[in-house]
Amino acid sequence: MVVEEWQEIRTGDIMKHKELALFLFTPICGTCKLAEKMLTVIQELLPDFPIKKVNLNYTPELASEWEIQSVPCLLLFKHGVLIKKIFAFQSVDYLYKEIKYLCSTEE
Repeated sequence: MVVEEWQEIRTGDIMKHKELALFLFTPICGTCKLAEKMLTVIQELLPDFPIKKVNLNYTPELASEWEIQSVPCLLLFKHGVLIKKIFAFQSVDYLYKEIKYLCSTEE
């Protein structure tokens, strides 16, 4: 399963999901390619959890709005609220646990 790419983001796109992971990348970032492979595994393990990706080259305003320090970056949202930013994609297991924790919390 491939992580779906969004060309642009509107607040409603994020709000319509109870939980959402938003993967921010740039095409020439080698670490981003590895991180995307890790997220593809997560998508297979959690097929009902929405993971979307956004090329920051097309949406530079997001870097300022969400204070993105580097790519790759994974933003975890709950009910449209940014809960966590992950810059170090340590392992598939780490990402899986972070997403499962997000799904288990009530906010």
